Amino acid sequence: MIRLLPATKMARTARYLYLNRRHGQGIYPFYASLKVTDRCKFHCSFCNVWREPARDLDTDGVIRVMRNLGQSSVVLTSLEGGEPLLRKDIETILEEAHRQPFYLLFTTSERNLTTYPLERYSRWIDFLHVSIDEGHDNLELLKILPELAQLPWTLCVQTVVRKGELDALASKVEVCAAAGAKILVMPAVELDGAEHVFPDPKAFRSEVLALKQHFPRTVITPLRYLDALNGESGCSAASIIVDCDGGLFYPCRTLGGKPVNLTETSLMDYLVSPDAEQRRQAMKTCSRACGWYQYFAIDFFTSPGEALESLKPYWADLFGYVSRRKRSAVTQRDRSVKESAR
Repeated sequence: MIRLLPATKMARTARYLYLNRRHGQGIYPFYASLKVTDRCKFHCSFCNVWREPARDLDTDGVIRVMRNLGQSSVVLTSLEGGEPLLRKDIETILEEAHRQPFYLLFTTSERNLTTYPLERYSRWIDFLHVSIDEGHDNLELLKILPELAQLPWTLCVQTVVRKGELDALASKVEVCAAAGAKILVMPAVELDGAEHVFPDPKAFRSEVLALKQHFPRTVITPLRYLDALNGESGCSAASIIVDCDGGLFYPCRTLGGKPVNLTETSLMDYLVSPDAEQRRQAMKTCSRACGWYQYFAIDFFTSPGEALESLKPYWADLFGYVSRRKRSAVTQRDRSVKESAR
C-alpha cells in the first residue's frame, strides 16, 4: 500500500520539479538507487556489477548515505545490489530507511525469498521488486507472487528481456495480473564488459505498449521510456546511483566516475556545483544508446504531464490507501473480539 509522505516533503518536491522544468534538465534527482552490496549469488551474463565489485560500507556508513538522501530532493530510494539480502544488517537498514521522508523500494532476486521474515520486512518496504527472468534463471518465483501480494507493500516483478525472449513476455504479464502484482519490463542494458543482448527496440516497444494497453494497471514501464529506446528523447540526471562504497556515480554509471562520496558530501550541495553542471552537460552530448532504465525513464520528473502518465498504474493504490487502512483496523478489531470471547 502507498503511504503518504509528509506535506513539507511534497511541497519541496513540487518546488524541485518546477526548478527542473524551468531549467529544462534534471538538476534535482527524485529517484536514487542505493546499492548496499555488489555481492550476488547470480553471475548474469548481461550484468557487470559482479565483475567490478566495490567494498561494502558498514552499517553506520549506509545510514549516513540514507540520511543524506532523506535531506535531498529524492522521493523514492531503491535498496538493491547485488543481492541486498546478503547483508546481515539488512533489517537495521530497512528500519532506518523507513524513517526517512522517501518511499522505499526493495529489489531482490533471491530464490529462497520466502525463508526470510517478510512479514516483518513489509512494515518498512513500500514497494517490493522481485527480479524474475530467464537471465536470473529463477522463473519459479512467479509461483509465489500470490503469497507475496498478501503483504502490505506494492508488489512488482522486474523482468529483463534479452534478444529472443520477447515472445515469453505476455505469459509473465498474465501471471502478474492474476496475482495482483505489477511488472516493470526492461531490455538487457548494454553494459561495459558484459554480454550485449539488447532486443530490437522497435519490436520491444510494440510488444510492451500492446501489453501496457491491455493491462494498464499491471505494466508500469513508462511510455516515455519506450519512446527513448527508439531515439525519440535523451536521458537525464533526474535519477542517481550510489555505489555500495557510498560513491555517487554522476551523472550516470555508463559514463563512469564517482566524483563524491555521500558519506561525506551533501548531495544537494554537490548538485549545484560547477563540477556537477559540467557532468550533466557531458550526459547531454552522450550518443550511446545504452538503454539504462533509470536515466531514460526518470526524465519524466522534468515534466508534470509525463509524471502523471507514469504514475497512472498507482492511482488506485494511492486512493485506496485510507480504505485499506480502515479495513485492516476492522479486521484486527474483529480478531481481538473473537480472542476475548474464547
